[in-house]
Amino acid sequence: MACVLSAFSDEAGGSCAEQIAGLRRAGLHYMDIRNIDGHNITVLPLEQARIIRPLLDAAGLRVNMFGSPLGKIDLADDFQIDIGKLKHMGALAPILGCRAVRIFSYYNKTGKPAAEFRKMALQRLNELAKIASDLGMVLYHENEGAIFGEKVSEIEVINAEVVARWTPKVFGLIFDFGNYNAAREDVWANWLRLRDMTHALHLKDNVLVGDGFHHVVVGQGGGCVERILADAAARGFSGPLTVEPHLQHSAAVLATGVTGQPNQAYNKMSGADSFHAACTAARELCKKVGLATT
Repeated sequence: MACVLSAFSDEAGGSCAEQIAGLRRAGLHYMDIRNIDGHNITVLPLEQARIIRPLLDAAGLRVNMFGSPLGKIDLADDFQIDIGKLKHMGALAPILGCRAVRIFSYYNKTGKPAAEFRKMALQRLNELAKIASDLGMVLYHENEGAIFGEKVSEIEVINAEVVARWTPKVFGLIFDFGNYNAAREDVWANWLRLRDMTHALHLKDNVLVGDGFHHVVVGQGGGCVERILADAAARGFSGPLTVEPHLQHSAAVLATGVTGQPNQAYNKMSGADSFHAACTAARELCKKVGLATT
């Protein structure tokens, strides 16, 4: 079964027209909506979504996932903010034909003890899962720097305490190559621990530089992308793949609170061109390792 190959299309441009053009140029048929026409997906007006949908249909495009920032707030912040955003995406779901939502697992900027951080993060994830279940949505958690789910051990906890409770039909896990590399973890070792509980992949890669890192196209960094994709293909992986270039720090990327440095070579390109380079590299890498995509 072929994997859906999608991309965070806001890295091709801010407007719906620019995103459609970028996706069509790259030969992609799916998109992850993060920001479009000046709105984050969590607050996209329903009337604007009703304008966008026929444009996507006419271009032969479908929405793979809502690239929301749910969970990218501190535990001290009002949780009702995220609940309201999730419910709004529930209203967007039938309009845009998508019920999958990317999420995170909260910051601990106030320095709560580790046990309390874990307890509160898991409690919030389970509450979001309950709401998602009621709405007929599916949440996909991405490993990310400084949140509870940054390290492989924390993802294993989320799998045991949340995924196992709700099943992948309500809550799944995204494996982001670049974010594990940025966390200074052994990405291949992480894959071996997580591959049986991974439901989606984010095609993002980076190179460590001193205490930081800068982004590169997939397969050119320390994310072990080619080796892992080859293993995924051999194991019959069929979950969605999403290209997340981050080669430039566009307005859309900056709005997510991105870490790391832009790649200066690609930063000289237009957003549309760097997006195309990232998508082309991802398609070629999938083909090279025999991972079928649609």
